Amino acid sequence: MKGLSREVLIDAGLRLLNEGGLDGLTVRKLAASLDVQSPALYWHFKTKQDLLDGMASAVIQRAGMGPPRDGEAWPDWLRRRARAYRRSLLAHRDGARLITSARRAPDALHGFEEELAAMVRLGFTPALALQTIMTVADYTNGFVLQEQATVGPPGEAELAALAQLPTLMAAFESAGYRRPDESFEHGLSVLVAGTEAVLRD
Repeated sequence: MKGLSREVLIDAGLRLLNEGGLDGLTVRKLAASLDVQSPALYWHFKTKQDLLDGMASAVIQRAGMGPPRDGEAWPDWLRRRARAYRRSLLAHRDGARLITSARRAPDALHGFEEELAAMVRLGFTPALALQTIMTVADYTNGFVLQEQATVGPPGEAELAALAQLPTLMAAFESAGYRRPDESFEHGLSVLVAGTEAVLRD
């Protein structure tokens, strides 16, 4: 159909994702939003899973990740990459759920290869490079899954329980309750420091 393309469908799918979440995204709703019949979509995506895979690939590509820049130290690159990935996931409702439910698109593997090759040139073995990127990606996925879960502040019962736990209460009072940016950076720093230790051994 004229004007209907994979890119148009992916953008429309991401808009619906932001409106109704992953559970509310259906092929019928997508077709209705584009004023077409559902069969027209299957010229571009054979199944709903194919559509979700395409949407996930777009989210990853739009994060702007890639190999380290010229002269960029790998710890700085790894932090920058993780932050960009997190921002891209948070830009969409249920972004982390979308990514973790999707299959990796073949075109995304080429960018992954470039990153791994750059890490090998910086002193990583291929195995350690893969483990490092996947560990940071899994950490980011899990962190954002928790961020995007509908969990509110502690209720009266939880606050009453905390009052009986002085060490935990002191930790909450010092660190604050749910400071996601600080928490993410702490975990990321731990992962980077651990990787530095492995490289030194």
